[in-house]
Amino acid sequence: MLDLAELYQEVILDHNKSPRNFGPMTPPPTHQAEGYNPLCGDRFTVYVRLNDDVIEEIRFEGHGCAISKASASMMTEALQGMGREQAEAMFAEIHDMLTGKRKLDALDTDKLDKLVVLSGVCEFPVRVKCATLAWHAVHSAINTQGPVTTE
Repeated sequence: MLDLAELYQEVILDHNKSPRNFGPMTPPPTHQAEGYNPLCGDRFTVYVRLNDDVIEEIRFEGHGCAISKASASMMTEALQGMGREQAEAMFAEIHDMLTGKRKLDALDTDKLDKLVVLSGVCEFPVRVKCATLAWHAVHSAINTQGPVTTE
């Protein structure tokens, strides 16, 4: 059985090589936001189509490192079909996990499902901004707050 570090590498590489829900949204989204990390140049736009406060479709496009692209890809899979409140709660959980505010054993790992592999990012502080970029963008998009930056 793979340990968490091996699984982390495998999942990151898979989602980077074949990102899910990557590309523009047609018909146009109801919400969108751009995220930019000036430290490394990662830049993504997250598109969301809300229908009765449920994420009917979510996509992203742009460019970035393997961690930022994989995190964005995994995010779109996780949030698809969620209500706005659920998505906001997931954002808070993921943010706390990635920034080390809450340790893995204090989180509902069943709810996080495959996203738990991202927990290893908190061991590399310079990579936390990469992993959280798309999450901040979707948080901004569904709250119509505009572009976000990691600085």
